[in-house]
Amino acid sequence: MGKDLATLRPAIAGIGETRLGRIAGRTALQLQAEAARAAIADAGLRFEDIDGVVALPMRTQPSMMPAAAIAHYLGIVPSHLATLDLAGASGVAMVQEAAQALQAGSCRHVLCVSGQNMLSHRSRDDAIRQMAEAGAAHPQFEVPYGPLIPSLYALVAQRHMHEFGTTRAQMAEVAVAMRAHAALNPGAHKREPITVEDVLAAPPVSSPFGVLDCSLVSDGACAAVVTMSDRARDLPRPVVQLLGFGQGLSHTHVGEARNLVETGAVRSGAQAFRASGLRPSDIDVAMLYDCFTITVLVELEDLGFCPKGEGGRFVEGGRIRLGGELPVNTHGGLLSGGHPGLPGGFFHVTEAVRQLRGEAGARQVPDARIALVHGNGGIIGMHATMTMGRADAA
Repeated sequence: MGKDLATLRPAIAGIGETRLGRIAGRTALQLQAEAARAAIADAGLRFEDIDGVVALPMRTQPSMMPAAAIAHYLGIVPSHLATLDLAGASGVAMVQEAAQALQAGSCRHVLCVSGQNMLSHRSRDDAIRQMAEAGAAHPQFEVPYGPLIPSLYALVAQRHMHEFGTTRAQMAEVAVAMRAHAALNPGAHKREPITVEDVLAAPPVSSPFGVLDCSLVSDGACAAVVTMSDRARDLPRPVVQLLGFGQGLSHTHVGEARNLVETGAVRSGAQAFRASGLRPSDIDVAMLYDCFTITVLVELEDLGFCPKGEGGRFVEGGRIRLGGELPVNTHGGLLSGGHPGLPGGFFHVTEAVRQLRGEAGARQVPDARIALVHGNGGIIGMHATMTMGRADAA
């Protein structure tokens, strides 16, 4: 039979990031190029080795063909190109696209890259308004009433509180955990410590959310090089294998949701676990899309880490912090690490790789062998899940 199944798995061979925050004077393309160069160097490859590019739209600068634009900018001549847009689920979806292209034999080494100058290109308030009007809110039935992204996610939080007795303090624990992790991440946007009391006392945004329940608006870019495990073994970095993928759609606009507190993560998670032969109890570290504090609670439930309605109680007592039962978003996530729009969920992927390599420094989860990454797009409607593991865990 030749190679065993483990050697035939796709793997991430290199990662690269810019810092997150306000990065003045840099275009989205320039930020992406910085991250791409770092990822290719980290993989021990040259630009001429890259023959596949997967990218996301650049909403802060016009581009008809983002994947082609970044390939041309970097001098890459690809045999596989793809531009995806699954909103916050795009980071996981990019890696899945790259893995499928490799398994089909379309290319040998795929660069996945995304970045935006969301904060320096426009004000924070303008960026939030633009995202709602660009499609997150229904153009006919929601946009005319002026809801912003926090208004739409607040509906999810209100429903969860009504059905299950979830409290604001439980949601605040998510924000506090993310900030504690970001404090250990030199590249994070916000690193100053916060308490549950700080979250509860923060200026209101859309009930029940205050400012600290909401993700940041940042500049930043990240990239990863995806290849096959047998090729990655000849490269300098430790092999991080891609074990299972899943996607699930529950609705496009929040007004179309049949159930605000049960999402497509139920299906995407089940698919990813089934493909990898894993269970939630096997996960050592989880990277969960955290655009708002409520999102993490719903994802924990729908991915099977706790029963429906128990997300608030699950996060109490430091359970999702470093040293807890399930460390979540050890880089600080979107709530504190940074959120440059579409690329935000991709930083969850690069942090998972860093954890599995054992290179996370002060925020390292001891002996992390299996990681889960989950992305959520739109108003908790589109979901993508991926499981990853060290070569000795496959």
